[in-house]
Amino acid sequence: MSRRVLITGGAGFIGSHLADYLIQQGHVVHVIDNLSTGKLSNISHLFDHPCFHFDEGDVVDDQDLRDVVSQVDVIYHLAAVVGTFQVVKKPISVLKTNITGTERVLEAVADSEAKPHLFFASTSEVYGAPNIEFLSEDSPLVIDSSEHYPWHYAISKITGEAYCQTYAQMFDVKATILRFFNIIGPNQTGKYGMVIPRFIQQALVGEPITIFGDGKHERSFCDVRDVVRILALLPHYEDSIGRILNVGSTDLISIIDLAKLIKELTNSSSEFTFFGYDKVYDENFKDIKRRRPDLTALHQLIPFEYEWNLTATLQDLIRRARELHG
Repeated sequence: MSRRVLITGGAGFIGSHLADYLIQQGHVVHVIDNLSTGKLSNISHLFDHPCFHFDEGDVVDDQDLRDVVSQVDVIYHLAAVVGTFQVVKKPISVLKTNITGTERVLEAVADSEAKPHLFFASTSEVYGAPNIEFLSEDSPLVIDSSEHYPWHYAISKITGEAYCQTYAQMFDVKATILRFFNIIGPNQTGKYGMVIPRFIQQALVGEPITIFGDGKHERSFCDVRDVVRILALLPHYEDSIGRILNVGSTDLISIIDLAKLIKELTNSSSEFTFFGYDKVYDENFKDIKRRRPDLTALHQLIPFEYEWNLTATLQDLIRRARELHG
C-alpha cells in the first residue's frame, strides 16, 4: 500500500537513505531539511521523481509544516543537531532545535485531522552510562550531573520522548519512539565526529588513525540500509504505536579493535595515535564505556533479518571511498 510520508531532516544521513528506499517502494515522500548538516547531493537524484518533494526549511519555524503534516500518513521526525563535535560546540542549538522542533511537529500532528503516525528519532544516549551488558527499553535513563559529558543532547532527546508520550495521552497522537544505536553506512561524514568514515579516510591515505580516549570503549554498529528497511516495515504494525523501541545491532566491538579491523581491510600502513578527550572536545568530556541494545522488543514486533554485518559494511565503505578518491 502506497503511503504519503514526511521525513524531517530528510537530506541527512539516515533521512536520505530512508527517502531513497521509500521512493523505491512506491511511496510519496516529502522532505523538509534546513541543510545545516544535510546535503542536497544526498537527495538530488530524486528531484525529478514525481513522487518526491523537497522543501528547504527548518521545522522550528517552517511556515508550511502544518500544511505538509495535514497531507501525510506517516512522519519520520529525524531533524536534529547530531554528531559529537556539533553537540559539544553548539549546546544551545542542540536544545533549541531538538526540543522546539519536536514540539512544533507534534503540535502540527495534533491539529491534523489525518493524525499521521509519528516515528520520533531518539538515541541510545538517553540511557546514560549504566554498567549493563544489554540496554533494554525499560533500563533506567540516567543523567548524572557529576559526570563530565555533554548531557544536553541526551536531555533534548529525553524531552522529545516526554513530549511524544504526553501528546499521545492528551491528543491521541500516534507516536513511536525509536532509540538508535550507532548507525553507519554510505554518505556518512566524519566531519561531525563519526568514527568510521574518519578511520577509513585516514587508513586509505596512510595517515595516523586517531583514536579518542584509550580505545577500550565499545559500540555496536548497524548498517543504515538495514535500519531503513526496519523503519519502512514499522508502519505496517499498529502494535508499534505507543512503543519505545531500540534500533540497531547487538554485535559489539571496541574502538581500538575497530581501528585494527579497518587497518587490516584497507591493507594500510597507518599507525594508531591516541588523543585525550581534552585535546579533541574539552577538558570536561567523558565518554560512555559500553553501548549495546537489547533488541528483543523490536524483533518480537517485526520479522526481520539483517543483510549487513560490520565487516561487509566496512568493505563496502572502503570500496566506495577508493572509487571516490581514486
